[in-house]
Amino acid sequence: MQLRVISTALIVGLVAVALLSAFLASTIRDGLFEQRVDDVLAESTRSTVQAQATFNSATATSTTQVQQLLNDMLPALQVSGPGGRDVFLLRSNRDGIPSSVLDINTAPELRSLISTDLRTSTAESDGQRWQPVAIPDDAGVLPGVMVGSTVEVPGSGTFELYYLYTLQSEEDTLAFMQQVLGLAGLVLVAFLGIITWMVTRQAVAPVQRAAEVAERLADGHLDERLVVRGEDEMATLARSFNEMAESLQDQIQRLDDLSTVQRRFVSDVSHELRTPLTTVRMASEMIYEGREDFEPVVKRSAELLVNQLDRFEDLLADLLEISRFDAGAAVLDAESHDLRDVVNSAIDQATPLAERKGVWLTGEFDDSSTSADIDPRRVERIVRNLLVNAIEHAEGGPVEVRVAANETAVAVRVRDHGVGLARDEVGHVFDRFWRADPARARTSGGTGLGLAISLEDALLHGGWLEAWGRPGMGASFRLTLPRRAGIVLTASPIDLVPPRAADETSPGERRHDEIGPSSLPAIHDLASTHPATGGIPAQGESTVEVEVQ
Repeated sequence: MQLRVISTALIVGLVAVALLSAFLASTIRDGLFEQRVDDVLAESTRSTVQAQATFNSATATSTTQVQQLLNDMLPALQVSGPGGRDVFLLRSNRDGIPSSVLDINTAPELRSLISTDLRTSTAESDGQRWQPVAIPDDAGVLPGVMVGSTVEVPGSGTFELYYLYTLQSEEDTLAFMQQVLGLAGLVLVAFLGIITWMVTRQAVAPVQRAAEVAERLADGHLDERLVVRGEDEMATLARSFNEMAESLQDQIQRLDDLSTVQRRFVSDVSHELRTPLTTVRMASEMIYEGREDFEPVVKRSAELLVNQLDRFEDLLADLLEISRFDAGAAVLDAESHDLRDVVNSAIDQATPLAERKGVWLTGEFDDSSTSADIDPRRVERIVRNLLVNAIEHAEGGPVEVRVAANETAVAVRVRDHGVGLARDEVGHVFDRFWRADPARARTSGGTGLGLAISLEDALLHGGWLEAWGRPGMGASFRLTLPRRAGIVLTASPIDLVPPRAADETSPGERRHDEIGPSSLPAIHDLASTHPATGGIPAQGESTVEVEVQ
């Protein structure tokens, strides 16, 4: 802003000074010229009157006497030196009287400066006529004025008397004044720039300090404050900024304290519930083992008790895992492992559920090695969660698993052809305890934390966890992991959007509602109308993409 203000002020100042200088130079030039012309006309009038008086009082009668009179008169009319003049006395043909008296002048080489128009105008009038001329000089040309009038010479008739005045002194004066104006303009522009810089500095410096403090506040330095000086508007702004920062710090501190209490509460409750849960588990197993001796109602109650205890244990395990992530206590136990083995293990665990749901599982693995430094337990949990979600929402359609690798990354994609995701659901896929349809019955006993934990596991590996979907066309989840620690992912070996859906999805649609990469997770919504194999024509399409770096 300071640069823009100074640049604008300098440009406006330069234009204003240039226009003012041009106006002043033009005014001074015209004034000097008009003043000099008035002086020249007055001086030539006096000289002409004196010459005519001399001619009238002369007693010369012969041609020789008249010629001598003219020769004596010419030096008296000439003025030498700077600001001087040359004189030309030429015979006029106005009265048609022949004369043997010769033309005389003080500068024969400048005779051509008397134009035909000036001679005609001078000869036809009784007053003075003048014309600006360019006087040739060794250094170029000099400005000048040629003034003409007529005089009566005794015995010879009418003669034209011309005075040539140089304006070199006025030209020098004008050049000097133009130099002074130019120098004064430059000095004025320089002072204008300095004054503008000082004024804008006083206004911009507090804003810059406020921006720096705001950046540090955004980086987590909540104790940063602006220095308040004086009682002006900037001081008021600084006080208001400090009050806002103080309020934000208090709010953030309270929220942080509340979050800490909540995390401790979840962790403590989860740990404390394990002991009574173990006792209840032991008792329930004893009852379950003897259920054949019970009445049908009691037998069914024993079976429900065991099933619900399983779900309760899963919920406690997920809560403990989430609390470890929140506390920053999660540790990655990485080792070189083939991703295909991990995926096969997860498929084996999900196969019974797929059989109960009537879902066909298919796998496509690359022949090349897909080994990477991963924590097999966490990666298997991610793939298992993706498979369970896909089977749950496949609506009896197939679930496809694809594993591939490139030089820097390995990836697995789980695709179903079920209900898909609506546009208002795509931003919540990885939220804790979120479900696309809270009223939908869940036969797998999920806790609502599976995808949230999967996202944290992917983050811990430095990988990506992304999802795509559209209503009626199913969903596609892709996990991309670096082969080695420290590798920054730039691309995945597998396309997130299935090929057939991608054919009908324009790049503009894929970028719809995109949130920048600075946010984690980064969310992208997509739209398409091309039905994939096994699906039904959709009314819209949505994609959520979570990019982990």
